[in-house]
Amino acid sequence: MTQELSPKAIAVFDIDGVIRDVSGSYRRAIADTVEYFTDRAYRPTPLDIDQLKSEGIWNNDWEASQELIYRYFQSQGQPREQLQLDYNTIVAFFQSRYRGTDPENFNGYICDEPLLLQPSYLEQLTQASIAWGFFSGATRGSANYILEKRLGLQSPVLIAMEDAPGKPDPTGLFATVQILENGCENLPPVFYVGDTVADMYTVEKARNLHPQRTWIGVGVLPPHVQEIVARRDAYAETLRNAGAALVLNNVQELNAEQIQELLS
Repeated sequence: MTQELSPKAIAVFDIDGVIRDVSGSYRRAIADTVEYFTDRAYRPTPLDIDQLKSEGIWNNDWEASQELIYRYFQSQGQPREQLQLDYNTIVAFFQSRYRGTDPENFNGYICDEPLLLQPSYLEQLTQASIAWGFFSGATRGSANYILEKRLGLQSPVLIAMEDAPGKPDPTGLFATVQILENGCENLPPVFYVGDTVADMYTVEKARNLHPQRTWIGVGVLPPHVQEIVARRDAYAETLRNAGAALVLNNVQELNAEQIQELLS
């Protein structure tokens, strides 16, 4: 992708729930993992997972799985201090469901994730002098699979799990922006597009640390919450309360015209 030296704005995208639908992959792997490590006594519902993530600190799905396991046993009267949970074992089981069992080629749930945008949308942003890239809590391998293999993007700007602390720490967002602004000195406004409370908190922290730049959080409703109107509305309100300036049904609604409208 070629960028002009001075972009009019910068759009940074989360990946899970924004670029790809992970309701049947990451979230399914969370449920599988919790069910396995609770000896099939508890399988969290999509609402259970959403409620946990609404706390704003469980962006990492491995940690979210472990926390749901802990909370189940606590509800049964077992203090977490007495539980013998091994985090690496939890991660390995999760990955066996999400990535699959073949260490060389993905053959798990990741292979069936529906895409939520088309490459033509990103090209339209480029034509409007809007620089774009990705900051995600997904692993680099998982993120590159969707960006390069599925979407066909050529070496997109990406800060992944291995590159920065987890959200809502804004370090990864700053790193993405630094690459995209290409040394320009006019501090173009930054839009961060995500589907969770942690994403919106990341924008708030970025704004507090670097108030000289305009930071705008844009919420996107993941597909799994749009099936029931009341749940969709409640999720949208949660994102707004966390700081979203706008909540969209699909990422591609954030076109150049919408970005200009938000800036004005």
